[in-house]
Amino acid sequence: MSNEKSNDEMALQKKLERIKHVFIILSGKGGVGKSTVAVNLALSLSLRGFRTGILDVDIHGPSVPKLLGLIGKRVGVYNDEIMPIELHANLKVVSMGLLLDGNEQAVIWRGPLKANVIREFVQNVAWGDLDCLVVDCPPGTGDEPLSVAQLLGAKGGAVIVTTPQQVATIDVEKCITFCRQLNLPIAGVIENMSGFVCPHCGKEVDIFSTGGGVKLAENYGVPFLGTIPLDPDIVKSGDEERPYMYFYSKTKTAERFDEIVDKITNFEKAGPEVVQKDAADRSVADPRPQDQANDKEAAMKFAIPTYQGKLCAHFGHCEAFALIDTDSEGKVMNENYVTPPPHEPGVLPAWLSQQGVNCIIAGGMGSRAQQLFAQQGVSVVTGAQGEYPREIVEQYLKGILQTGANTCDH
Repeated sequence: MSNEKSNDEMALQKKLERIKHVFIILSGKGGVGKSTVAVNLALSLSLRGFRTGILDVDIHGPSVPKLLGLIGKRVGVYNDEIMPIELHANLKVVSMGLLLDGNEQAVIWRGPLKANVIREFVQNVAWGDLDCLVVDCPPGTGDEPLSVAQLLGAKGGAVIVTTPQQVATIDVEKCITFCRQLNLPIAGVIENMSGFVCPHCGKEVDIFSTGGGVKLAENYGVPFLGTIPLDPDIVKSGDEERPYMYFYSKTKTAERFDEIVDKITNFEKAGPEVVQKDAADRSVADPRPQDQANDKEAAMKFAIPTYQGKLCAHFGHCEAFALIDTDSEGKVMNENYVTPPPHEPGVLPAWLSQQGVNCIIAGGMGSRAQQLFAQQGVSVVTGAQGEYPREIVEQYLKGILQTGANTCDH
């Protein structure tokens, strides 16, 4: 038994060695928009070129699949590892909601079972190398946040979400004391639903009280990361399963998320004594690889399966691949069409990898093919909408590519 435990610990440590920074999203109270904040921070990080994972450990009420448009998707298993859903080249997703047979299914578990599955989500998921892992915890200071803090606290910083009202900030105070008791560094406090964005004129109006988050941060000597208004477009994007930072990236609210990301990527994990200093006193810790630190995006090579020059809905039916190179500024440099070798199992992933491809955008692709591409280090985006390969890549790079169901999931 001791050998098994030792092997588990070694496996966990190997996973953690490949994750640079962990941001644990906490709230002391439900209904403050914590999952919305977690998802959009992860999206903002990934759109900047950070290799990002989002782990939804809300076992009983997972919201991440809905907010990311992944309802009906399922994670796979390959070589005893859970294969996360890849929303695009820089964002991987794991949630209990991606394991259940239906959205109406209830998970009725006690604490030990929840702790075990959270460990599985860290230890036995094929995360690969991540710059940032964003963990969406359920509200409160119960089993799930405790398990996450114990597993990931050594690499983690807590991002605490509140709303302006005193009834919310009172509960959030418990989150701060929770973090300090566990020696979990605090990246800062976010005040969500701070003001209301009028859908007609775009003006921001304070219909609730404001300043609760700022006061809370000042009282406890932790950084204040910013405010996010109550924006009807955020509600609309969630209901329509259209990730907000993709489809509303030019809005003022999206800018608020980007400003917060600027601050949390300047957060350097340190001991509890440093947590109480102002964020301005901290040194910068850029989680991107050194060779990408000065680039908005790394140069990439995309492959688009086509039939008669347009996106082919079924990956296995394509007659040619459009190979499209982009520079570090995200501009398309050239576009070539190449005829693939015969479509035999395992041939295309290796062949496209040899062509230098690091991302394939398809209408549909079977789960086995996706696993083989992952083994070759090639990211896969499925459910792409559109016709012309160049436009599809340009939309992807701008974060506005529309995706739907995987049209060839077999």
